[in-house]
Amino acid sequence: MLGNIKFIGELGKLDLIHESILHKCIKTLLEKKKRIQLKDMGEDLECLCQIMRTVGPRLDHEKAKSLMDQYFGRMRSLMNNKDLPARIRFLLQDTVELRENNWVPRKAFIDNGPKTINQIRQDAVKASVLAFWVLVLFKDLGVFIPAMTSGMRTDFFQDNPFIPTRMSRETLGGLADMFGQMPGSGIGTGPGVIQDRYSPTMGRHRVNPLFNGHGGHMAPASQSQFDKPFMKPNQGQNLLFQNQTQQQAQSKDMPPRFTKKGQLNADEISLRPAQSFLLNKTQVPKLQPQIPTMIPPSAQPPRTSTPPLGQPPQLGLKTNPPPIQEKPQKTNKKPPPAKEELLKMTETVMNEYLNSKNISDAVNGVREMRAPKHFLPEMLSKIIVCSLDCPDEHKEHVSRLIHALRTEGLITGENFMQAFLNVLEQCPKLEGDIPLVKSYLAQFAARAIIAELMTIADLAHPLENGTHFPLFLLCLQQTAKLKDKEWLTDLFQQSKVNMQKMLPEIDQNKDRMLEILEGKGLSFLFPLMKLEKELLKQIKADPAPQTIYKWIKDNISPKLHTDKGFVNILMTSFLQYIFHEMYSDDGEDQLSAPSKEQLDQEKQLLLAFKPVMQKFLHDHVDLQVSALYALQVHCNTKAFPKGMLLRYFVNFYDMEIIEEEAFLAWKEDITQEFPGKGKALFQVNQWLTWLETAEEEESEEEAD
Repeated sequence: MLGNIKFIGELGKLDLIHESILHKCIKTLLEKKKRIQLKDMGEDLECLCQIMRTVGPRLDHEKAKSLMDQYFGRMRSLMNNKDLPARIRFLLQDTVELRENNWVPRKAFIDNGPKTINQIRQDAVKASVLAFWVLVLFKDLGVFIPAMTSGMRTDFFQDNPFIPTRMSRETLGGLADMFGQMPGSGIGTGPGVIQDRYSPTMGRHRVNPLFNGHGGHMAPASQSQFDKPFMKPNQGQNLLFQNQTQQQAQSKDMPPRFTKKGQLNADEISLRPAQSFLLNKTQVPKLQPQIPTMIPPSAQPPRTSTPPLGQPPQLGLKTNPPPIQEKPQKTNKKPPPAKEELLKMTETVMNEYLNSKNISDAVNGVREMRAPKHFLPEMLSKIIVCSLDCPDEHKEHVSRLIHALRTEGLITGENFMQAFLNVLEQCPKLEGDIPLVKSYLAQFAARAIIAELMTIADLAHPLENGTHFPLFLLCLQQTAKLKDKEWLTDLFQQSKVNMQKMLPEIDQNKDRMLEILEGKGLSFLFPLMKLEKELLKQIKADPAPQTIYKWIKDNISPKLHTDKGFVNILMTSFLQYIFHEMYSDDGEDQLSAPSKEQLDQEKQLLLAFKPVMQKFLHDHVDLQVSALYALQVHCNTKAFPKGMLLRYFVNFYDMEIIEEEAFLAWKEDITQEFPGKGKALFQVNQWLTWLETAEEEESEEEAD
């Protein structure tokens, strides 16, 4: 489960999962399961901490602040609960502290993570440079450096930009001599030391032939067989003889204790080739001649040039240039027609279609236009504008043509939506010639919604805050005429469009919205809004339970009896009537503690309405939770009179109107739809804790 939560968190971090789904996951992990003890919720809480650390910074913004406060309030209460294991409590504490620190993790939580190859190479270069200078320092201090082993790499130090050129370009294999017998370190230190020209300390005394009172004798620099060009065998013997002669001449000036160390025994010199050269010819790779590194690149011969006379051709190099591939001839494509030509062709196709009513010819005509994709919205705009002032029959044929173009794959829903927006921008100009342009445009929009070219949500987005009002309501009117009211009601509820935002800002309230919808014949979209006013009037006229139940059956569709909005209105109407009967309109009586007579009256009214409440709430825990939220909002509206919420909770529990499971579900549920949840929990938290403990004891007794 933890792995799945990590995966969900990473998807949420990349914005591949909507915030509502992440909130739902968090709520599921936070709520207490029925018949599961708190100590067994460790896995859920660990997953909660994981998803909070992953997507917490994304969810913790101003709009969701109240939700996040409720999450962490619940986590703080669990953090101090001794029933949870210590590891889980510390995880919760770390997560809470992470949010308090603005989601900046502590150093212990900062993961270095994987590194790229370039980063690894840079770290290795830094380490090699550091090791080089440490060895140089040790050599200056006279510290013994062991000989180089066969497993050590020396190729890494070649051509290193951080190592001085004097030390890396002249010796065999870069710094290989440093890890073997370092120059100047095999003869000792102190007075009388013989320094060579590779010694780090020699740079300070190179201008002075004397060092500590003694002559600085330098051995000739050995040159690698790979640092110079190939030579003939007799040249190698002559060079060896010259070196021996030079060494004998220099040994005359050497102190006696160093003469043996500088001499070479002829028996020790082996002219036999090394073991690596005795392999089978098939195993020996072909070697390419090396170009001396001291020659600048501009003076080196080109790799593809013919070798000089008397030298064998270089191995491994391509002497023949690759064959030249001929480029295929470009086919002369006919350029697409210009914009003006396309507009004329569109108008011609439209006129022919409206005269002949042949939809297949019109589709073929659009296909033969070969219009580019960026022109398609403008083409559709031209089709719509040309038919706005036509009879309704022509508008219907044009809508069929647009639907056929979509079916044939010549246009998309996005093309039509862009064309619709383009026509909307032209509305102020078109209204001068076509006064009913919005009504005609609403017909196209209604047919597009029915043909699924666009959705109600797509239509509502550019028309929010009363833009082009009342075009949105006209579109709904036309859709209801072409289809039916129930189909439109279901489609509108699925769209989740906020009708108040579709009105001008001055009319964005429930009363004004209901009045406008009734005037447009669209009040059927919000049947519960009309019920909210009429039900309270009916209760005040006749509070008898039988009369109320009969009125509900006669005026409200049975489909709405299990709707949360209906239960919310029903409970709100009952609570408002009880409050009005208990208190006068004077605010002082509402703030004061109720008398015993008022408490008895409140209880009697609840008992009177009990059959109606049970009829709609029995065996529906989700509807009972909605009833508790209606009570919460009612108390919040009245500024939470002292003891009111707790009295209703106890009465609902004793009268068996609300079940235990619904009370606990309301406690664990986290939502920002209904205000006052924090204050409500503060007033009834102790009673809910008692209820939860009593339920656990009953479950343990049943288990025994």
